[in-house]
Amino acid sequence: MAADSSKRAARLAKQIGAFTRRHGGSAEAQIAYVGQVGFRISLVGADGTWGDLMAPSKDVAEEAVQASSDVTLHESFDGEMAEHVRTGPYEWERMAGIQLGGPANK
Repeated sequence: MAADSSKRAARLAKQIGAFTRRHGGSAEAQIAYVGQVGFRISLVGADGTWGDLMAPSKDVAEEAVQASSDVTLHESFDGEMAEHVRTGPYEWERMAGIQLGGPANK
């Protein structure tokens, strides 16, 4: 079981590394519990692009982030981290649609 966890962490670390390289060479990360599905690793690249990955456990998520170079782990997705997020038209349209009674999600 531990070998499976290490393999999963290594795969996630590889994905985090690819994200970091594509988005400015560094990233900020935060790990959050999202119920039975596991833990979300939220990432914000140096260029403001953001995304997330899922890990089955907190240990796997932490191991993946720690194995990734040029990634700063934050305790929470607070204002300091959020101020680096750059959103585009897609996100604004989705947020407005959800908040203001726009088109239904399909």
